[in-house]
Amino acid sequence: MTRFLVAILLMFSLSTAYAMLPDEVLDNPALEQRARDLSSGLRCMVCQNQSIDDSDAPLARDLRLLVRERLTAGDSDNEVIDFLVARYGEFVLLRPRMHWQTVALWALPAILLVCGALFLFTRNRTRPEPEKPLSGEEEQALNQLLDENRR
Repeated sequence: MTRFLVAILLMFSLSTAYAMLPDEVLDNPALEQRARDLSSGLRCMVCQNQSIDDSDAPLARDLRLLVRERLTAGDSDNEVIDFLVARYGEFVLLRPRMHWQTVALWALPAILLVCGALFLFTRNRTRPEPEKPLSGEEEQALNQLLDENRR
């Protein structure tokens, strides 16, 4: 039983391992950490829901190498991100930045929530008016019609 539990634990720990290959790792630990931090926020364009750090796709490997290449050339983190966004668009970022183009994306949930609340609030407020009692003439006319129907 213990071997089985160890095997399960090992399987889960290996499933969350990085997809990086040993030849991608930089010699400078500070640059390597910066590269890891950057690549964990970049989307794999093939997998689309994984970071390039977690993806085994060849394009993800190319992007990891590109990030490391730009960092060793002396680019700052923002310069690397700007370069990749210019090349692949905002979609390459797992957490999109707030821009005037993405304001609708960020604001739409709040706007829909407010509109839904206003709709429910106003819908409950529009109740029909209570019925007025019939006048004497209307009551006589109604009784006449009912009498004619009974005959």
